[in-house]
Amino acid sequence: MIASIQGTVTALAPDAAVIEVGGFGVSVQCGPGTLAALRVGETARLATSLVVREESLTLHGFADDDERQTFELLQTASGVGPRLAQAMLAVHAPDALRAAVATGDEKALTAVPGIGRKGAQKLLLELKDRLGAPTGGQVRAPAAARGPAPWQEQLHGALVGLGYAPREADEAVTAVTPRAEEEQAAGRTPETGVLLRAALQSLGRPR
Repeated sequence: MIASIQGTVTALAPDAAVIEVGGFGVSVQCGPGTLAALRVGETARLATSLVVREESLTLHGFADDDERQTFELLQTASGVGPRLAQAMLAVHAPDALRAAVATGDEKALTAVPGIGRKGAQKLLLELKDRLGAPTGGQVRAPAAARGPAPWQEQLHGALVGLGYAPREADEAVTAVTPRAEEEQAAGRTPETGVLLRAALQSLGRPR
């Protein structure tokens, strides 16, 4: 198992990063929150999980070990593959998922693209004794970027990378813009990961 990777970020895509290690460029599939904290040309360390399929080997990267462990535990539920597990972690931090499962919060799970009401009910039953109790940690934002980040472009690209139409991504960016403006007015840089979770939740609400 490849538990982590560290090296220079040489390229970024909506759903992956390329990290150079020992002269080799390694493609790592990442959630939008993790990608938002990476910068081309800078050194990064990601916790990783290797998904082995008959036709492929795919390395998934995460901001920390808690995300990686949660990613792997989520896949022990029937019907949850790497893609859906990544989507769940894009919407909710690990401790938020633990809290949702512990309290039977069906609405929190249906906020994830690809999970309907019946699927959420099934996941709550299957994951109840697997994720563990919430640790009480706050919802984590990605590591702070150095200097102001173009959060609107990052957020839009992340949503499109998750499968949303550009029009839907535009609507979600508009929905969270007031929140970002409040952060900027207070002298803080908007955290893309926090805004992404808010955007996904707005898209998940009934229209």
